[in-house]
Amino acid sequence: MEPIWAVGLMTGTVLDGNIDVALIKTDGERIDDFGTYRLMPYPASIRSLLEETLAAARAWNFTGPEPAIFRKAEEALTRAQSAAVKELVKGYGMTMAEIGVVGFHGQTVLHRAPQVGRLGQTRQLGDGELMHAILGTKVAYDFRSADMRAGGQGAPLAAAYHTALMRGAGASGEVAVLNLGGVANITWWDGADNVIAFDTGPANAPLNDFIKSKGLGEMDRDGALGGAGKVDEARLAKLLQHPYLTKAYPKSLDRFDFGAAMADGLSAEDGAALLTAFTASAVGKALDLLPSRPKKLVVSGGGRHNPTMMAMLASRAGVEVVLAESLGWSGDAVEAECFAFLAVRVLRGLPISFPSTTGAPRPMRGGKLAG
Repeated sequence: MEPIWAVGLMTGTVLDGNIDVALIKTDGERIDDFGTYRLMPYPASIRSLLEETLAAARAWNFTGPEPAIFRKAEEALTRAQSAAVKELVKGYGMTMAEIGVVGFHGQTVLHRAPQVGRLGQTRQLGDGELMHAILGTKVAYDFRSADMRAGGQGAPLAAAYHTALMRGAGASGEVAVLNLGGVANITWWDGADNVIAFDTGPANAPLNDFIKSKGLGEMDRDGALGGAGKVDEARLAKLLQHPYLTKAYPKSLDRFDFGAAMADGLSAEDGAALLTAFTASAVGKALDLLPSRPKKLVVSGGGRHNPTMMAMLASRAGVEVVLAESLGWSGDAVEAECFAFLAVRVLRGLPISFPSTTGAPRPMRGGKLAG
């Protein structure tokens, strides 16, 4: 297949109020052109609606009928993200007729990993048929459900794209990709056929929630609070005994599996330092699980903007850390680009998850296609 232009959309579980939109040209195996990327804020009304929806999802917990707010939030975010696609494409001097497919991840409101004797469950809000009606372009959506119905974790899904990026950069084996979103996930590739991916632990979600609870804004901007605090090493050591951290992969997390309560009772500075150190130390434990320990981590996602987190990754995970930009990638765009890439794979009927990345029984096709 000839490469086509595809748009990818991502709104993370960290709920920073923004839509990530990226345009790439790809055949679903390699990247022909990194087109453009924009970060577009949601209207404030949608942001507060999503926060309410997340709270309702936790109370629902896959039991009984879905909360009524889901439908309201789904339509609102679908319309907002459709507008973001139009704006990005027009701003790049293209028309929707030139776009082959849109990859619409939707908003994850709840994710429950599988357990022995119980399939996992996941819910992303996003109406692919409505987006197709608005844009007139094919839309791939609901990327995770098929994998979970087959017994997989449904996450992380970035492995296929991370591997394509590493292949394009000639990086393998001693290099791994770490994405620091609400949750942190890693992809390791041996340079041949073996790709491993899993969630390492939390990243920005508990830290942001903690900062918000202190009334100090949305995040630890520039890592200032964490950098000024002192890590309670005894408390950290206890937190690091959590069984998830040594559990065999494949494995995945919900953004609330590790919460801000880990820092209860601490000052803003010391709490931020503890939560940042926990994220970094959890990554170190994850590296120990891999077939060979990478010497270098290429870091994407919002967490790489936190210098304290990057420094702690180097010291506590015991690894060289570099920004995604050092390999010519856009670290903020990687997740949105990933769903553009996966959308083309959906279009081509190629697998988007694998036994070594989600625990699916075989390489799995996934996603639904509107239009």
